[in-house]
Amino acid sequence: MSKRLKIAIVGPAHPYRGGLASIMESMAREYQSRGYDVRILTFTLQYPNFLFPGKSQTVDTPPPADLEITRRVSTVNPLSWISVGRELRREQPDIVLMKYWTPFMAPCFGTIARLARRNGKTKAICQIDNVEPHEHHLTDRIFNRYFLGSMDGFVYMSEQVHRELEEYTSRPALFSPHPMFENFGTRVERTAACHKLGLDPTTRYTLFFGLIRDYKGLDTLLKAWREFRHEGHKLLIAGEFYASRDKYMQLISDLGIEDDIILHDHFVRDEDVKYYFSAAECVVLPYKTATQSGVTQICYNFCTPVIVTNVGGLAEIVPDGKVGYVCDPSVEGVHSALVRIYEGDTIAKFSEAMMEERKRFSWGAMCDKIEEVYNLTK
Repeated sequence: MSKRLKIAIVGPAHPYRGGLASIMESMAREYQSRGYDVRILTFTLQYPNFLFPGKSQTVDTPPPADLEITRRVSTVNPLSWISVGRELRREQPDIVLMKYWTPFMAPCFGTIARLARRNGKTKAICQIDNVEPHEHHLTDRIFNRYFLGSMDGFVYMSEQVHRELEEYTSRPALFSPHPMFENFGTRVERTAACHKLGLDPTTRYTLFFGLIRDYKGLDTLLKAWREFRHEGHKLLIAGEFYASRDKYMQLISDLGIEDDIILHDHFVRDEDVKYYFSAAECVVLPYKTATQSGVTQICYNFCTPVIVTNVGGLAEIVPDGKVGYVCDPSVEGVHSALVRIYEGDTIAKFSEAMMEERKRFSWGAMCDKIEEVYNLTK
């Protein structure tokens, strides 16, 4: 019988919104299902408002009743880092589990980890999204060294991240693909989904989903859409602008595709995600740079075929010609993929193939890898 581990998760969780919080909560539930002692220490403040481009960092829904979540960590208050680190040192969890996605978190998370590990028992394990950030700053490498040097081991989700990680550390690191986001529920009937979103069910929708940032290549998709335009097709853009809204609206106007675009420019609540992925026939991720993307795993959850560009680890997750298409990150590449995915019964075949392919993306597999790394550090 395996040992009953004591795990402290430090990172995003309710009331903080978005995919990162969903990931940490999903891992907590998986470990609880194994009989482990799990608690989450989340933020009192995640980002100062002047650094946060969105409208709100939190949700107003009740906290999940099945998880122990305590708000203790302020990313801008070193006294909170010291307090939490010392508390974890006293409590002696087997694992302090952290997620790392931006060097901004390095001083806070690195200090907590260093203090917690001083008890000689606790191991700090990181489930890492990115090493090098999408938007670069002069302090990135200094902050990365500080945080990565505080970890005992890592689980990464793309080979690009692994290569970048090896430039900083040789500590144990294992691969596990990004699990599916099962917390968003199951697919609903398409007509009902369209009506819920105020859409015409006789129209065919291509979806761009997620926070709108320049590296995600929405401009490339808009230019490709001008070439693709078909009667009865519309491009549904769902997500909050973290880049200049005016810039994209001007591009849509300059391209003359205003009538083809349906814009839901707000943060999509967890309970509404299923409607977008049920209404859309396919999803496009026209990213210019990437490591991996949680959006592909939402596609798998709803069996919605996906077009991704051949950047970062996206092609590792989407087998080309099986569940979607991998294309060049160019207007021509995205246009060609759009044409091909709407030919014949391609979408139906890809959707059916996703039912089998998605079996490799489980929270159990991710959590197994974290335990495997933990055992390598002992």
